[in-house]
Amino acid sequence: MFSLHDLEDAAILVHAHLGPSPALAWPLLARRTGAEVFVKHENHLPTGAFKVRGGVVYADRLTRDGTAGRGLISATRGNHGQSLAWAGQRFGIPVTIVVPFGNSTEKNAAMTAFGARLIEHGADFEEAREEADRLAAAEGLTFVPSFAPPLMRGVATYALELFRTVPDLDAVYVPIGLGSGICGTILARDLLGLKTRVIGVQSTGADAYARSFAARTVVPGNRAETRADGIAVRQPDPDALRIILAGCERIATVPDDAIAAAIRAYWTDTHNLIEGAGAAPLAALIAEREQMRGKRVALIASGGNLDMTLFRMWVAQEVAEGVAQGAAEGVTKGGTKGGTG
Repeated sequence: MFSLHDLEDAAILVHAHLGPSPALAWPLLARRTGAEVFVKHENHLPTGAFKVRGGVVYADRLTRDGTAGRGLISATRGNHGQSLAWAGQRFGIPVTIVVPFGNSTEKNAAMTAFGARLIEHGADFEEAREEADRLAAAEGLTFVPSFAPPLMRGVATYALELFRTVPDLDAVYVPIGLGSGICGTILARDLLGLKTRVIGVQSTGADAYARSFAARTVVPGNRAETRADGIAVRQPDPDALRIILAGCERIATVPDDAIAAAIRAYWTDTHNLIEGAGAAPLAALIAEREQMRGKRVALIASGGNLDMTLFRMWVAQEVAEGVAQGAAEGVTKGGTKGGTG
């Protein structure tokens, strides 16, 4: 697919536009999970997500080859589109993004702020992608898939940074959308000759890769019922699945309420706001904490683009209720003890 030299060249290119993201150890997460936990904070990148790395490499290749045509077009729920818009703005390439109706208003606003033409179409990602295909042909635009070798080589640079910054990892948990992140992680690990186990994570409501992994072949999905929009995918990519089958130890699935709890854990334990897809790895580690106790583990916090509606639903309301409950318990305990005088 690509060599270590290719990956290191991609890292040089990415770092010309973006600084490396931090990989930080968090003691409260270690206490919560029983493992030594390092978080790769892709939420600290300019678009708030890892995919911008791939956008830079893809746009650079098209610029060098002169194959950008009249511009780029793609479909997205947000982070892929922000990546292309951000890179297109820097390389002087027009970008059109198709999103499904009801997509995150904050992600839509970010894409237009980065210079993209935004089109709403369809009920979900798959319908938006079909419209993007149609517009590409009709308008002479270059369609950019969410999974492609240049994109994967770009996003694999986060894994290169991680493995060289945090040695001797027993395992790394990676969320799976269409697969560029986990495939890049697998390939970077293999190129470095490491034995770190790669564990994929999906939502139980959007588990097409998990079912395909179990069947050892593509199992088309018919649902993507999760509020974690970065992993709300119902059709596995065959090329991505081949890499996952060859290099992933297993795929864990977690329900939305566990993802929400992981978002709150990130908020309280690290003061980082992580979106659903990025919090899913922590949810999986918490679920598997007994088997991972004492291990040296990395979590890929793939993005931090959580819209306000979900923030209120998944974070603010629960935290407020917890504070209120704690205050009530304090009053009760104080009254029981006769007060403090």
